[in-house]
Order: sequence, then C-alpha cells, then structure tokens
Amino acid sequence: MGTWGTGPFDSDVAADFVDGLEGKTPQQIIDSMTSAFRRVLTSGTRVDGGDGAAAVAAAALIVSQIPDSPVVLDPEDLPSEPLPGLPISLRPMAQQALRRVLQDGSELADGWVEGTEEDDWRREVRLITKTLGVPS
Repeated sequence: MGTWGTGPFDSDVAADFVDGLEGKTPQQIIDSMTSAFRRVLTSGTRVDGGDGAAAVAAAALIVSQIPDSPVVLDPEDLPSEPLPGLPISLRPMAQQALRRVLQDGSELADGWVEGTEEDDWRREVRLITKTLGVPS
C-alpha cells in the first residue's frame, strides 16, 4: 500500500476507495461506506491496513458534509461528482470503526513509524472521529 502523507486520502487504498464511488447510485455509495466500516468492525483481533485506510477515507467523506467541520480536506481528494446526502445513521458506525483503526492490533496504526508522522496521522483520525459526533 503506497502512502504519501498523513491525511485520510493519502494512500493508494484510500484514493481507490474514493475513485470506486464514481458512477455509483446514492444507495451504492452508502452501501460501499457501510461495507468499509463493517469490514473493520468484524475483523477480529487484527484490522487489515487496507480495510482501515478505506474506513478512514469513508469517514472523512461523511465529515466533508458536516457544516463548519474543523477537518480540512483538499477538494482534489473528494469524488469529482457530488456525494449524495449521507445519512447521519452512518456516523456511529464510522466512529466505532475509526476507534478500532486507532487501537493496538490495527495494521494501519502499527504501520506508522513513531514520531511526527504518526502523531499527525493519529491527530487527524481522532479529529475525524470527534467531528462525526457533532450534530448537524
């Protein structure tokens, strides 16, 4: 998995996840996001790094629709077609998935070399997690 930064879309898997939403119906987009979260939540003791990256990207897309979100996303990273209104009911599942991604046993979290990059990545994922709980 190629990674070039600490942002939620800064990996091949995350970019592929976003690209995979192109041309899908609103329900297919919601199903893809739900599936990304479910793979993390049902993964057992070890969360696959690719599954974690897809879940972080999906959660960031949800956050992109929250008014006045503190999460800064590059519009170039978002799908070229506007996303449908994503249901608020996805947020708790997204939060749970991101909490698992941050825990020990997460290949994505374990893949960061300790230091500034790991701290930046964790800070970004925690901000997305926190923002998912903001009512809109």
